[in-house]
Amino acid sequence: MLKMVGVETYYGKVKALHGVSLNVNEGQLVTILGANGAGKTTILKTISGLVEPECGTIHFDNKRIDNKNPEEIVAMGISHVPEWRRIFPELTVYENLLMGGFLIKNKDLLQERMEESFQHFPILKKRQTQIAGTMSGGEQQMLAISRALMLKPKLLLLDEPSLGLSPLLVQDIFNTIKELHKSGVTILLVEQNVNHALKIADYGYVLTTGKIFLSGTYEELLDEEKVREQYLGEGKYVRRSKLWSGR
Repeated sequence: MLKMVGVETYYGKVKALHGVSLNVNEGQLVTILGANGAGKTTILKTISGLVEPECGTIHFDNKRIDNKNPEEIVAMGISHVPEWRRIFPELTVYENLLMGGFLIKNKDLLQERMEESFQHFPILKKRQTQIAGTMSGGEQQMLAISRALMLKPKLLLLDEPSLGLSPLLVQDIFNTIKELHKSGVTILLVEQNVNHALKIADYGYVLTTGKIFLSGTYEELLDEEKVREQYLGEGKYVRRSKLWSGR
């Protein structure tokens, strides 16, 4: 469904992505792991057209999208839940969801999508008239995901959905992501919480300083011997807990 080949992205003169290539097949849940500053968010921004790549190509559903603007990319079926949620804090929950469905012209379909969103997060139905900025961080994350689902995307981009949440809410969010995946939504998930992310992912990529460091399944990425021998070099023993904490 999604294919990135040799993508390089800059912020000014600083190169953030160094020839990144990755694939996401239809129906998969793929995760991108890495420490702060590794380039994870930049990958999602580049896919969704918020940042233009200097070189490389991105194809979605066999159509090139690295030369399209964000509005076109959304209309093609990619929805992006950004880091720190980025809801509209002065609007109500209902109004935020309307913003997510801005391309839907049919009122009945719009209401149908609204109800589908409420099924994922019933608390939002009770809070429809509440100003979004007054809700808790966890509720705002639920709203951000629901807003992205309003257009029933083919591919959902999730950037650090567990960021700043309590352990209990983190579990709730990941349970929801797992259910969305089971329902058929293809997901590209950026996360620092390795254990949660890999347990629900079909495949994972590890990013470091803008480059793909390694990739594989849950079992392959947690195979400490393989990581140490193939990627860290002989004698450079790094404990698994430190490797995955980003320290």
